[in-house]
Amino acid sequence: MGRKNRKDRASNDGEMGLGKKKLKEILSLNTQLLEMCSKPSSSVEWQDFVHIRSLVERVRELQKGHVLPKVQREDHFVEFDKWLTESGVDTSKTSIAKTGDTGYGLLATQDIQELEIFLRIPRKMMLTVEAARQSIIGPLVKTDSILKAMPHVALALFLLNEKMNPDSYWAPYINSLPEKYSTPLYFTSDEVQLLKGSPVQGNVMYQYKNIVRQYAYFYKVFQTNPAVVGPLKEQFCFDDYRWAVSTIMTRQNEIPTGQGDQMTSALIPYWDMCNHTNGTFSTDFNIEADCSECYALNNVNKADQVFIYYGPRTNSQLLLNSGFVYPENNLDSLEIKLGTFFHCKTFMFRF
Repeated sequence: MGRKNRKDRASNDGEMGLGKKKLKEILSLNTQLLEMCSKPSSSVEWQDFVHIRSLVERVRELQKGHVLPKVQREDHFVEFDKWLTESGVDTSKTSIAKTGDTGYGLLATQDIQELEIFLRIPRKMMLTVEAARQSIIGPLVKTDSILKAMPHVALALFLLNEKMNPDSYWAPYINSLPEKYSTPLYFTSDEVQLLKGSPVQGNVMYQYKNIVRQYAYFYKVFQTNPAVVGPLKEQFCFDDYRWAVSTIMTRQNEIPTGQGDQMTSALIPYWDMCNHTNGTFSTDFNIEADCSECYALNNVNKADQVFIYYGPRTNSQLLLNSGFVYPENNLDSLEIKLGTFFHCKTFMFRF
């Protein structure tokens, strides 16, 4: 009969070569997750959250050894810089560097004046929903009701699809991204429990439930829809989807579409290395030049970090979507949910 190659063996053994037994269990677990996560929040939200997490952890255990390999981003910064230069990006005013508590960021390599344009990134280098529609997952992006309603999810799947393609145009950029994030999607149950008493705990659990529902839904789509082609059909692990979603949440921006008639989600390479500070928006999109332009918020001395303003967000919003809190946040506030009670002789109503 001859020897079978790795791809043939993987096809016979099931998705990613997991084997029929493991694959059957994963399918069963994802069916349970999709059902549980599609239900409205109940009065036992914490117990539901713990149960959902236990099922997800079992899926992760079964998929261990089959997730995408980790990449040391530092090893790819030189390649990333070369890609930027070859694509026409002038990075002479800044460079990537470790910045202490804020991780990696951009340092000024020369003095930069307030409102001076220090960075331009052309559209062709951005990962956008428009590019996703033209990719191998385009037919799904154009027809799936969730992807049409939630373009940031389409962008996450597109990013993951490109990460699986070693010949992707965006490979130098993707390899420069963090291998994991500090978003609540990576929190342990004990860490989520520490948020008890804060309104953000409910938001964290709600977010986790939504992402798990998305994963279970698309896992089913990739396994059952014969029209779906590409690497995501062969390999779609929870850890990889969590990474892709966290990348989009922490780094996405809105830019005009090519026609300029509406806004679309995009990842902007290199620009997204900038860390946050108080201020005002200093990034714009030049329609005529078809590129993003970033202006300095203030005067920046050589060797100092160049910051941008992420927008008017509370610390709870920053934690939920970016994985950090900003102690000097001028716009921090606390959301308090109030209930109104009505008493009568027989009943107590809560509105």
